[in-house]
Amino acid sequence: MLLQKFPYRMVPALPPKRMLGADREFIEARRRALKRFINLVARHPPFSEDVVLKLFLSFSGPDVQNKLKECAQCVGDEFMNCKLAARAKDFLPADIQTQFAISRELIRNIYNSFHKLRDRAERMVSRAIDNAADLLIFGKELSALGSDTTPLPSWATLNSGTWGSLKQALKGLSVEFALLADKAAQQGKQEENDVVEKLNLFLDLLQSYKETDLAAGGALAFWKSVSITCEVQGRPRSALVISPWVSGSADWHRDPLTARPGWLSWTLPSTNTESGVSGDLCERHEKGVLHKHQRALHKYSLMKRQLTSAAVQNREPESVEQLESRIVEQENVIQTMELRNYFSLYCLHQETQLVHVYLPLTSHILGAFVTSQIQGHKEMSKVWNDLQPKLQCLFAGPHGAPSPPRSPQDGLSPH
Repeated sequence: MLLQKFPYRMVPALPPKRMLGADREFIEARRRALKRFINLVARHPPFSEDVVLKLFLSFSGPDVQNKLKECAQCVGDEFMNCKLAARAKDFLPADIQTQFAISRELIRNIYNSFHKLRDRAERMVSRAIDNAADLLIFGKELSALGSDTTPLPSWATLNSGTWGSLKQALKGLSVEFALLADKAAQQGKQEENDVVEKLNLFLDLLQSYKETDLAAGGALAFWKSVSITCEVQGRPRSALVISPWVSGSADWHRDPLTARPGWLSWTLPSTNTESGVSGDLCERHEKGVLHKHQRALHKYSLMKRQLTSAAVQNREPESVEQLESRIVEQENVIQTMELRNYFSLYCLHQETQLVHVYLPLTSHILGAFVTSQIQGHKEMSKVWNDLQPKLQCLFAGPHGAPSPPRSPQDGLSPH
């Protein structure tokens, strides 16, 4: 519904569903993604004022889907309801093409860098959780070693109580290692919530921008390539300027050597890297705005051909007037599409500004990461320091003095 009503805005993607085999990890990841989706949508200025979103956030009944459909019926998209849509061109800077290209490249670079940061942060969280599991198992093994009740023969211990003292000391160390494991797990959990989730939130926003600028970029490349050349019964008419980026203007020609009467031509945006248009862009845009533009312009071309043919064949004036009326209607359709193009660029301009509003989130992410590392290392350092005195008994000799480890041969008497 948001995509239908706001086709030129950043609409975050919903997380994928899995009907069968959804484990706990998948459910938790989807819950987090849905939370980010609601957060981004509710904070988006145009979305926050939409009646459909307000109904979704406030409705408490069981039939929310039908209520949303009823609320969205007979309601056009943002272009049809925005009072500024017809004047969107007036709010665009003169160098919108250059600014658009620079902004798209900048945000693409930001997205790639933040994607790598998120991956590294996830690995650090995973290592912290694995470290917690290893510390816990380490402590349990020490406890199991200290709780061993297997009797030892005197010939193995040489009548020494060292093993008994070691067992008693090892048995008590599991508490500290369990505490260390808990501290490591807390640090990993905190960084997952305060660092990884915020990075994912920003990445969701950037991803929705990338998809939005593909649509607007396709419109920009398309309208730059449009050119019109036609004639109506030899009478020149006012040129229809489709785009400010068209070199020259649309002219009506009568000379068959310079133009074909009634012929409308346009070229599709190329898919090379120099134009900044990728294959994904063509696929996305051809299914939407570009495809509609192509059909409208093709229909306009056919009408012009029919009118030229009718003039040559001296058909009845009524049929010629009817064709002219249809052509005027089609010109209005194309002019509306031109306004949509300007409005899409106007929305893209605003969405670019919104992305930059979110950029200070970077400092909060770094601050949360540094704070978590300081707090985690400080708490674990305290536990390690508390653990160290308990190890002194492991190195104590018969009279309480530290004794170095001895090799087994030191205790053997020669025969």
